[in-house]
Amino acid sequence: MVHYHSGSEDMFLRWFVCTIEELESLSSKHFVVQNTKVPGGGFFEVQGIYYSQVDVELAFEVTGLEKSEAFDPSWTTNAQALCGQKRANVRGRAGPFGLYVLASANMEERTSVFFRIFKAQTKYKVLMCHDPTRSTLRTNMYKPTFAGFVDVDIPESGKISRRSLLCSINLLDNGFPCIIILTTLWWRALGLGGTTCITSRVYSNTAIRRNAHLFVFNNGLANVKVSKLEAWEMKRPFMNGA
Repeated sequence: MVHYHSGSEDMFLRWFVCTIEELESLSSKHFVVQNTKVPGGGFFEVQGIYYSQVDVELAFEVTGLEKSEAFDPSWTTNAQALCGQKRANVRGRAGPFGLYVLASANMEERTSVFFRIFKAQTKYKVLMCHDPTRSTLRTNMYKPTFAGFVDVDIPESGKISRRSLLCSINLLDNGFPCIIILTTLWWRALGLGGTTCITSRVYSNTAIRRNAHLFVFNNGLANVKVSKLEAWEMKRPFMNGA
């Protein structure tokens, strides 16, 4: 299990040790999107979600993986640098595709959480990236990228199963939002191994509370379909007795 995190480690650990029942007790409004295609260069908003505290679980299917870019073996040990070079606005072949979270209505502010797929010598390599470059209109803010490679077995058919690219994102707004991203396994299966985890803070200026929007995007050439997206608005948790 790999953890990449910034900001308050204490906040991360408190969230990490919460029980399943405590997390589920925070869930309120529920939204579902299924079998929705996202063409290259396209995006859509998940309607009805206008809140900065959300739990999202989604699964992607990608076809046309023969368009994937070649994987450079030197990238293996530095996913974060690769994410910094190939941010969400850098168009690729199979990706970037994923979510704009904590986004303003006009997407002037947005935090990108996305995948890129590369063709290695014997299999595909999947990069999961958190790009906060456009997360805030505030100046002089700390906005590093974070990334990790996801262990996904993609068949030669080029179709990724629903279970393969599965991502759970928890947006926890306690002053400044904390983003926790888990992939490959459900967050409820945390501890069983095989999970890449990223947690980070962002400092949105306008995309806060009821002004926060959620978008799905595809900035690659390969076709992408959202097999299923489920989102829950989350009630504010009690932390440190408050």
